[in-house]
Amino acid sequence: MFTTPFVPERIRPLRRAEYDQLIELGAFRDEKIELIEGMLVPMSPIGPPHNSAVQKLGMLLLPPLVGRAAVHIQGPFAALEFSEPEPDIAVVPSGDYNTAHPDRAYLIIEVAETSLSFDRGVKQRLYATCGVPEYWIVNIAERVIEVFREPAGGAYTRIERYEGGQSLRPLHFEDLEIRVNDVIK
Repeated sequence: MFTTPFVPERIRPLRRAEYDQLIELGAFRDEKIELIEGMLVPMSPIGPPHNSAVQKLGMLLLPPLVGRAAVHIQGPFAALEFSEPEPDIAVVPSGDYNTAHPDRAYLIIEVAETSLSFDRGVKQRLYATCGVPEYWIVNIAERVIEVFREPAGGAYTRIERYEGGQSLRPLHFEDLEIRVNDVIK
């Protein structure tokens, strides 16, 4: 006999504080997940092009930002009450993050190999809603860096694409120049 599965009218989202407590208790130990809008979302596996771009960005950002900002690589970002994404790169204010994850960022970078629609959609809205002034997507497939700036109303109002041969500068660190060819081959 076939029965219709129960589908609740609404689902209670997991709060970031609850998620952090579960992690402290050892939950999700062997899982690659992040909390997005109250839901546990599996993270895409990291392929060689993705890993290479993250490592190159780390090498390009870390030395010139020492003493000016902290560069977190694939670490949690405390985004609103129901989200704790783990962006590939987060340039955050310098500080002591021993007791809490950063909740402000100058720049967040996601490297998209298989997650492009998610990074352009849900994550873009999330970072804009958090007021992150600048969000980059390193689009591996198209070999471009998509730059989102000027967040307002849960969206970015200024979007630019940088291709091979071009350079870009982070808003808060305009003395720093990143060449697309140095990140994506």
